[in-house]
Amino acid sequence: MAPHSLSGREPSPVTIGARLACLSSFYRFLIRMEIVASNPCDQIQRPRTSLSPPRGLSAEEIRRLLSVIPDTPTGLRDRAIILTLTLTGRRRSEVLNLKAGDISRAGGLFYTYRGKGGKTGKRELPRPVFDAIQAALAAFGKDLGTMAPDESLWLSSTNNGQGVSSGTFYCNLRRYLKRAGLPPAGVHILRHSAAKLRRDVGETVEDVSRFLDHSSLAVTTVYLRRLEGQEDRSWGKVAEAIGVG
Repeated sequence: MAPHSLSGREPSPVTIGARLACLSSFYRFLIRMEIVASNPCDQIQRPRTSLSPPRGLSAEEIRRLLSVIPDTPTGLRDRAIILTLTLTGRRRSEVLNLKAGDISRAGGLFYTYRGKGGKTGKRELPRPVFDAIQAALAAFGKDLGTMAPDESLWLSSTNNGQGVSSGTFYCNLRRYLKRAGLPPAGVHILRHSAAKLRRDVGETVEDVSRFLDHSSLAVTTVYLRRLEGQEDRSWGKVAEAIGVG
């Protein structure tokens, strides 16, 4: 009989492999402590795993997603968040934590973000994102020019101006995906989409890695410094592809 998870579903080969790896690691520890003499996991055949299909929404799917979002204050806010995630490629926390003071209009449109490990960065803010943010704030009776620097960009009528929660946005996104006839997914699908769309408009893998602040490249920090406050030459092509250019 096949093993089942707490949800009642049969675990995937990847899950089974991960659990066996944890169990095997425990037995290796027991062997080092001279508590047992062998690792029974060595006799277990690992399940075969297949590569996951590529993730990320296409330009046409992003257009479908945007088309089902209502023109309500909440909908305009969620649309602005989705555009920010898609056109900047930032992580969910980096976007949802953005404050009014993180937007700069001195010498152009820029935003400052706080990434993994407390690192900060400054990038060009795509014009469609800025316009969407302005529209969302106006729907809540706010204006970026008069907001306090520590006010969230993503207002909600139910949490005293603290900004929309990650859980609330996640639930809304799942509802929009279903409405658009798209498979269920988490917020991270939009970061995958950002990378896919950049490749689709001709960026190299190295360009995309720098765009996403991936730390797997040894020279990432050098390239990040080069990108500080500089023009983003590809957001316009992506914006045009998803119909917001």
